[in-house]
Amino acid sequence: MSEVILIASGKGGVGKSVFSTNMGAILAERGARVVLIDMNMGLRNLDLYLGLENNVVYDVADVLSGMCRIKKALIRDRRFPEFYLMSAAQYKDTGYLTETHMKVLCRKLKDNFDYIIIDGPAGVGENMKLAAAGADKAVIITVPEYVALRDADMMDRTLSGLGIGDRTYVVNMVRPELFGKGWGPTLSQIAETMHISMAGIIPEDENIRIAANNGFPIVCKQGTYIRKNFESIVERILQS
Repeated sequence: MSEVILIASGKGGVGKSVFSTNMGAILAERGARVVLIDMNMGLRNLDLYLGLENNVVYDVADVLSGMCRIKKALIRDRRFPEFYLMSAAQYKDTGYLTETHMKVLCRKLKDNFDYIIIDGPAGVGENMKLAAAGADKAVIITVPEYVALRDADMMDRTLSGLGIGDRTYVVNMVRPELFGKGWGPTLSQIAETMHISMAGIIPEDENIRIAANNGFPIVCKQGTYIRKNFESIVERILQS
């Protein structure tokens, strides 16, 4: 059965979009049919993280508004068997788009894809509610900072209010040497705040950022601890 998975965050700068691209790449490498939808309206970046910025002609707003068919807005990443990007709109007014538009799009995409991964905008505004409209489950990305944790908790409460019952979270950019020194929340404090299951922890590693800046999902490099960790996290998300 096809699934629509929302990747969300309470605040920006926590690595949500990089996580989205790597999760999509892992699933696509396994032979799944995957489409990654960028819902960061006006602030799109998935095309850069996948090295597809020169291929964007139509975007998700064009599809939702009926300006073009779904197929025209799908950009294939030829490094994978069946991995597609639908880019966000960058310079368009999208205030007329509704949650019904998004639900219809997700329903249609389920006919041809195993996983629809939606990279939502940071925060709990109207654009996030639009991105979440067709989601079956959600993954909240946060970092070990008190501000990010508070925002992640607010995101979790918002998603619960929207009726998304299947929710997990990932703690990104972790520096193990800082835990226990009082410089930020511990994992136990994070768990007490979130009240939902944790799918995993991603240590801070400059290679993840370097790969993203070069349009290359870091999980494509075989045999690394980063790839193995991402694979474990994705498995927990799918089994949640």
